[in-house]
Amino acid sequence: MHAPVVVLGGGPGGYAAAFLAADEGLDVTIVEAEPRLGGTCLLRGCIPSKALLHVAKVIKEVDELREDWGVVYDEKPKIDIDVVRGRKDKVIDTLTSGLGGLAKRRNVTVIRARGSFIDSNTMKLEGDDESIPEGGQLTFDHCILATGSVPAMPGAFNIGSDRVMDSTGALELKDVPETMLIVGGGYIGLEMATVYAHLGSKVTVVELAERLLAGADQDLVKPLVKQINSMCEGRVLLHTKVGSMAEVDDKIEVTFEGPQHFGNERFDRVLVSIGRRPVTQGLGLENTKVEVNERGFVVCDRSQRTADPSILAIGDVAGDPMLAHKATHEGRVAAEVLAGKNVAFDKFAIPAVVFTDPEIAWAGITVEEAKAQGRKVDVEVYPWAASGRAQALGTTDGLTKWIIDPETHRVIGCGIVGSGAGELIAEAVLAIEMGCEVHDITDAIHPHPTLSETLMNAGEIHFGTATEIYKPKRRPSSASAG
Repeated sequence: MHAPVVVLGGGPGGYAAAFLAADEGLDVTIVEAEPRLGGTCLLRGCIPSKALLHVAKVIKEVDELREDWGVVYDEKPKIDIDVVRGRKDKVIDTLTSGLGGLAKRRNVTVIRARGSFIDSNTMKLEGDDESIPEGGQLTFDHCILATGSVPAMPGAFNIGSDRVMDSTGALELKDVPETMLIVGGGYIGLEMATVYAHLGSKVTVVELAERLLAGADQDLVKPLVKQINSMCEGRVLLHTKVGSMAEVDDKIEVTFEGPQHFGNERFDRVLVSIGRRPVTQGLGLENTKVEVNERGFVVCDRSQRTADPSILAIGDVAGDPMLAHKATHEGRVAAEVLAGKNVAFDKFAIPAVVFTDPEIAWAGITVEEAKAQGRKVDVEVYPWAASGRAQALGTTDGLTKWIIDPETHRVIGCGIVGSGAGELIAEAVLAIEMGCEVHDITDAIHPHPTLSETLMNAGEIHFGTATEIYKPKRRPSSASAG
């Protein structure tokens, strides 16, 4: 069997590339080992985790109504874990079936198989699905590599017990353990800590570094750290190493080494969440001209082309940041390149969102990055305590921050922490991509009372004209990030 364009991987980047390539008139085939399209994001990542985070958020809001507003319930909520799991699975089923229908309508062929390269234009297909062509081989003119990533699991933690989970296992939601250890203070670990803590688990978070979310702006992280410490009843262990794990009496015994905790402790379940690694091994890439760097990422240019003229790469395998929305846009670039268009992935702002409570979101350059570059920037911060909407919602720990070029007054970065930060950051992404100046933000009328006003208000601070805060314009007008 021959296919002009093959997409290896049916995740957000893969199906976006396949669908656009088909829309451009190309004959496209997706090779996907999973029985359904959607990849990690939809099947066991972004979507199921956000569904469960919604449940956690509602539980937290009910608690706040009881404590802060005098809305009294006779009984505490009871968790029917089977129903919660079923509702989460229904969300996944709805979206995956939709993708299958879209593939059919676009005449995209889907082969359910594990694909690997025999050479630069031939793929070996393995599996028992009837969609695999006779002979188990597929030739192609071009392939878009979109195999994604998998959770990293150090050998020392891989003890053969289902009580030690990666993010995939945690999202299966087999039960609500009485005690749970989260190894890793990154965004996945903190999101899962939020879910399980609100479902009723006593959660402990351990992080080798000296702070949570080490790569994020710490002004944004501070309100979250306060909430995580409260949620975990102070059981956040920083600068602490997990030495070993062993299953003992249906529990996992963990050895800690650090100033905040030293010794052994047992937990019902452990989630290891220390990052992800790209899926580039076992694909036969050594049989092609594709180059893989020391971190396991495929080397490609801004048009997603690799060193092999027949193969392009997108998404997690193509480098950081490993985010679904970045993969989607790279997939569209790859499809347009194969359609003969002169395009490149040249985004100024790739938003990142941590869907904890409060949410954290940022885009563009950060203060730390500006400092590392020796670049002068203006940093304008609007505290949500001055926002009427934030006061009404009880989310006054939030803030909105603009990073501004003092010479051009263009907005070049933004950070937000607070309720709905992941939705609010989209305005900042658009402003940064369009090269907006601060006055473009402040001159645009924002609806009142909303949290979106804080983007306008933070811009007004730049001019010393914020209504709810008295903060006259600083002199001199620019400041160094250092």
